Amino acid sequence: MNKPVLRYGIVCILLAGMLYACSPKNISSKFYYENEQTLDLIEKSYKAQHQKREFAIAFTNKKFKTLSFEIITDSMTYINEYDLDDPAMGPMLAKYNLDLNEVLGLAKLMKLIRCTWVNNFDYYINEKKHSLTFISIRPVALNAPFTYKEYYILTYFNQPQTFDESGRLLTGREARKLHKINGEIFHRINDKVCYTISARFR
Repeated sequence: MNKPVLRYGIVCILLAGMLYACSPKNISSKFYYENEQTLDLIEKSYKAQHQKREFAIAFTNKKFKTLSFEIITDSMTYINEYDLDDPAMGPMLAKYNLDLNEVLGLAKLMKLIRCTWVNNFDYYINEKKHSLTFISIRPVALNAPFTYKEYYILTYFNQPQTFDESGRLLTGREARKLHKINGEIFHRINDKVCYTISARFR
């Protein structure tokens, strides 16, 4: 084999390796397993607080210094935004039976892995209500070459899910059709955790 052909072959192999490493599946799996403990703590903390009051929490700036809350009551949804050191945040949270220290603890975990949003989502299968937890992250890895969307979204289900042979989330009476959430197809990480890569953080 002459040298130009050999060099061409090496370049092709390297390029293929880069594309594989930067694929959404590999970025997502790697990110999840590198941050599994923190992600699980975020999900556990949020679910415990959500039992007291239905709410969503998000960071609204790139420096992760400002929190936004969507707080749901029987009649309305209230949106509140505070800097992390704003003394007015504590009284607002207490009004809705949420604890400032617990919320700040959750925010600290979110900031640690660049988590932008956590929310609860209700859905129905065969007329039975289920719920899951959305966790949206904007990791640095997703700014790598050949990645076209920006947010890595995890779903934590309360029960094991069904997937097709390609690892795509399924739903329906016999689990034969794709289960799209907010228009996105989700893929298996384990029996209860799925992911997608999206241009939208929620």
